Amino acid sequence: MKVNLLSCDAQRPDKRAIARCIAEFSATINDSLAAELAEILLEGDAVDIELDSKNSGSALRAFRKLSIDYEIIE
Repeated sequence: MKVNLLSCDAQRPDKRAIARCIAEFSATINDSLAAELAEILLEGDAVDIELDSKNSGSALRAFRKLSIDYEIIE
């Protein structure tokens, strides 16, 4: 499943928690790339990631908990 992370509306976003979430639920992203993508997301740019199919529901709940707006691409 591909997801476009649009923005983070948290009052005080936790960059490390966002990076951990991206790395944990992504099919192909390692920790260092996840940290870079979290930084890009917090700067206001959208980020496309591919989620592991078996954990996609958990990933979407985690994104909502972190106040990350997203859209499902496919």
